[in-house]
Amino acid sequence: MALGLKCFRLIHPASCNYRGVLIRPVSEIALKTVSGKQPDHSQHMAYQAVPVRHFATKKTKAKGKGQSQARVNINTALVEDIINLEKVDEEMKSVIELLKDNFNKTLNIRTSPGSLDHITVVTADGKLALNQISQISMKSPQLILVNMASFPECTAAAIKAIRESGMNLNPEVEGTLIRVPIPKVTREHREMLVKLAKQNTNKAKDSLRRVRADAMNKLKKSKDKTSEDTIRLIEKQISQMADDTMVELDRYLAVKTKELLG
Repeated sequence: MALGLKCFRLIHPASCNYRGVLIRPVSEIALKTVSGKQPDHSQHMAYQAVPVRHFATKKTKAKGKGQSQARVNINTALVEDIINLEKVDEEMKSVIELLKDNFNKTLNIRTSPGSLDHITVVTADGKLALNQISQISMKSPQLILVNMASFPECTAAAIKAIRESGMNLNPEVEGTLIRVPIPKVTREHREMLVKLAKQNTNKAKDSLRRVRADAMNKLKKSKDKTSEDTIRLIEKQISQMADDTMVELDRYLAVKTKELLG
């Protein structure tokens, strides 16, 4: 019994230290084994660990890509002497509005006189909207009439513009009167309109990229008189605005696609 107690006293400090190591965070302590005076025993002593920087592995980097990054929200008034972010925002929003307007006026299941209003006609005086050089009316649910009496010289150009509008229209001419039969709503017609919607959305995205590129080029001109940190923050803000606008364009395309396919 006495021998057992003696052995317990010898190993008890070590066991307590070791237990403490197990229940404390690894980042706080480090273990080091030191040979004791007696050859049959060893003591475990705890030392405070030196802070260690853990570098990201390929797995953690890949995992981090799927996580959202911190958003930037710059006070536009504080950087207005560098770049007008409000103007950039307005230009990006105008891209969305133009796409929405295009969807509403030209991409409808049922063709109406208003669908032809903004078809662009190339004339000797430049590009003009069809409703500026003609009178457009609905004769019946199956037929639209385009009267070119005021600008007869533009009749051929108007026919060409209607045919190439992407609305699946095949106009017929009778003197200065253009007859436009309204196509039947078929699955093929719906899919053609969806294809047009995607093309128009891609054009809108190209316009958005140009707005972003112009803003970045303006920002570069201020690099000599502005700190690098400020420039990086503004660049991130512009990219964030462009990304948000891109998401909106895709959202409107998804809504329009669902509407067209029925």
